[in-house]
Amino acid sequence: MRLSPFPYFIMQESIRYHILKQIQDNPEITQRELARVAGVSLGKINYCLRALADKGLIKAERFRQNPHKGRYLYALTPKGLEEKTRVTSRFLRKKLQEYDALKEEIERLREETGKDPESELG
Repeated sequence: MRLSPFPYFIMQESIRYHILKQIQDNPEITQRELARVAGVSLGKINYCLRALADKGLIKAERFRQNPHKGRYLYALTPKGLEEKTRVTSRFLRKKLQEYDALKEEIERLREETGKDPESELG
């Protein structure tokens, strides 16, 4: 059994979400574009893609007739599609928790200042 250099379980949920989403939306995406979208280094994207492939969640094939011989075509496997659904659900739940916490903090700040900052913007 080949061990991934970047174990899947260590990969942050947000990185996993962004990679799986981008591959589903654009199978021809480059690693450089994935790194930009996920907000991580190119090297980390490479490790993450290897871990996802080792886990059987994505497949990567070289373009046969592409002048850029290093380019890959990425595809989610059926197992990858299931994982993307689970990751998306967890990612959404986390973002909603962050949103609720931010709303509470804004309300506390409004009470503390006795002002509505939006009324001061106009």
